[in-house]
Amino acid sequence: MKSKSHRWIAAISSLKARLALGSVLLGAGTLLTAASLYYAMTLVAERLDAVLASEARIAHYAILSRQTAAFLVVATETVQTEQPVGVRMDRLSPVSDRIHATLDLLQADIKNAVERAKSLGIDEQARYATQSLGIARMGAMLNNALTGLAVETTDRAQLRAYLDGFAASFDPLLNEAVNTEALFRSGTLSGIERLRRNLTRMAIGVAVLTLLLLVGFYVGLIHPQFRRLDRLRTAASRIRREDFDIALPDSSSDEIGQLYAETNRMAAALQKRRDEVQAEWSRLNEVIARRTEDLRAANAKLEAIDDNRRRLFTDISHELRTPLTVISMEAQLGLKGAPDSESAFRTIASRAARLNRRIDDLLRVAQSDSGQVALDIETIELSRIAQEAVEEIRAEVDNAGMRLEVELMPDVAIRCDVNWLRQTIVSLFRNAIRHARGGERIRLAAEIGDETAGFRVLDNGPGIAAADRENIFDRFAQGGDGNRQGFGVGLALARWITEAQKGEIELVSPVPRPTALGEAPGTMLTVRLPRADRSFEL
Repeated sequence: MKSKSHRWIAAISSLKARLALGSVLLGAGTLLTAASLYYAMTLVAERLDAVLASEARIAHYAILSRQTAAFLVVATETVQTEQPVGVRMDRLSPVSDRIHATLDLLQADIKNAVERAKSLGIDEQARYATQSLGIARMGAMLNNALTGLAVETTDRAQLRAYLDGFAASFDPLLNEAVNTEALFRSGTLSGIERLRRNLTRMAIGVAVLTLLLLVGFYVGLIHPQFRRLDRLRTAASRIRREDFDIALPDSSSDEIGQLYAETNRMAAALQKRRDEVQAEWSRLNEVIARRTEDLRAANAKLEAIDDNRRRLFTDISHELRTPLTVISMEAQLGLKGAPDSESAFRTIASRAARLNRRIDDLLRVAQSDSGQVALDIETIELSRIAQEAVEEIRAEVDNAGMRLEVELMPDVAIRCDVNWLRQTIVSLFRNAIRHARGGERIRLAAEIGDETAGFRVLDNGPGIAAADRENIFDRFAQGGDGNRQGFGVGLALARWITEAQKGEIELVSPVPRPTALGEAPGTMLTVRLPRADRSFEL
């Protein structure tokens, strides 16, 4: 039972069902109106037929009245002229036949009227039946008069009595029949008028009912749907303008309600998709901005690298041209037979060694750029490395007018590539010669730890500005106030080689007072490598 009621409620909630129900009601109203009109026209037609039949009978009564008058005239003339019975009856026979024919016609018409009067009620049927009796009596009276006139007599008084009796009795019956028919016609016409008023009221009632149905159908069903469709059109227009903040009411489950729900879901899906697209677009813009910034930084870095490369090649040209010039000059002196040829050859050998070291530096720079370097790790005493580094740098220190101080090296061995470590210490010396020449002092000291050992190179120069400390180990970076000598790769190469040997390099500037060489801030560079007497694998 509940399932049936649920199906009924679901059917009624359907817009199609409601439209169909409204159409059925309107159709029923139309059919009712048509049926009412048909019924009214039928009633009117019946009453009009009755009126016409009544008019026809009145016309027949008028004919009967003339025929009766003619009968009386002929009968009176034959009586007054004392015509024999045969002549008299011959002259009356045609007139009486016509009267009988009219009476028979009226009797048949009355019989039909009685049948038609069944729809009009018992009173009408009784009236027609009474009228039929009157017609029968008139026929009987005519027959009595004919019987009396057919007597073999010429007595005018006797015959006149038959005629007077016929006229006295027939005329009232005829007048009564005509009056009855006139009353019936008037009553029928009055019934038509009443029917017209009733039909008018019924038509007005049907029209009002139909109008109420139309108004109710429009106000209760059509107009609300128009409003809902207007809201749907407004929602579609907002969606077209990419305004997805839409919440159509979902209180109804009919077809438009389902369309509301689908529109809400569509707007929510479009809103979600737009948010995703905007988020993705924002991420894309961020990525583009980040990539653009990276590209800009890379371009700037490439420009800086290109500038450094050009400066490097300029410095290389300068660094290589100087020893080559000296070698060329000394060779010319030797060729000309200079008295001190041994000194010239020593100068040539020294400059050639210096040139060879510059070429080694370039090779090491190239190897550090490619990230490929072959390390020949061995165990060596700190004193030996210190001795070789001091021997290589001594002439440059002397030429710079500086004093090189070397502390006593402890008997400690380290694991390293001897050539690379020596080059690293020499690079630290050259860095001091380049930037701390005014301090006139350089010191080489040992750095001994539990797991590591190495060297400290101290100078008495102006130190390194705080802004330069962060990038002092970068490739081609040169600190100081303008004394731009060398390639700017010494410290970068020193750190790279030290870390490649599992060591570390540290810069301190200014130097702590107990350790400093003088009043100047100074700089201290420390290189630490694994000790040979500790277990450590490279």
